[in-house]
Amino acid sequence: MSAIGQSAVRRFHVRWSCVLAADSGLINCGLIMKKHIPNVLTLINLFAGCMAILHLFNGEWLLVPVFALIGLVGDATDGIVARTLGVHSELGKELDSLADMVTFGVLPGATLYHLIAVTYTGSLDYEGVVWAAVPGFLVTIFSALRLAKFNIDERQTSDFMGLATPANAGFFMGLYLIVHFQTFIPAAWVLNLPLLYILTVVFSYFLISEIRMFGLKFKQWKWQNNELPYIFLIICVLLILFIHLAAFSIGILTYLSLVLVDNVFLRKG
Repeated sequence: MSAIGQSAVRRFHVRWSCVLAADSGLINCGLIMKKHIPNVLTLINLFAGCMAILHLFNGEWLLVPVFALIGLVGDATDGIVARTLGVHSELGKELDSLADMVTFGVLPGATLYHLIAVTYTGSLDYEGVVWAAVPGFLVTIFSALRLAKFNIDERQTSDFMGLATPANAGFFMGLYLIVHFQTFIPAAWVLNLPLLYILTVVFSYFLISEIRMFGLKFKQWKWQNNELPYIFLIICVLLILFIHLAAFSIGILTYLSLVLVDNVFLRKG
């Protein structure tokens, strides 16, 4: 082959090497982006939780449940997306717990503090630290214990041992909605100091209890072996239709009632 021909071949190889390198770089970039999509959703959950807390203490009542809902969606979808894309990671697992601690740990504690403070002072415009309301943050402490326990407990795959933090957060957010938006249940029923203290203790216990509670992760969609989750979801839809925003708290109480039925009457051994 002549020198001119050899030079042309070398240029051809160089050009194709550059093209292949560029394609490889794009593929690697795509894989990296794909790997972090679930983490982005987790961080959205974290950010939404921070914003909900911020608006709670700034008195912007409507935005609190809006950001809480955004956080819930982020938490619900990050795991689904990770499984769909096949991109599980230890980083994602740790991020998920940290984000949940804010949205489903600090936020419900702050919400309960707010409800107790409003009850104790008789005003939405309380100022400074209301020490009588500080016990509300027991829910935050026990949420941290719950999340740490969940991370090292291999039994909690389809069912839970103790109340899941999103369910706990949903209950107290439901009380918040009743108080601020006068939905179905009178606010005066919620703004009862002994009741709020009792709920603080009871739900703190539920978070770290050894009570087996059914989950909502369906391995298959058949009615058989999914009776309780389906019954619960049907009841939730009916509650939303008939009692609207009060459905959140009543729905969690319904869930706990079904858990009681499950453990006392249905489970064997």
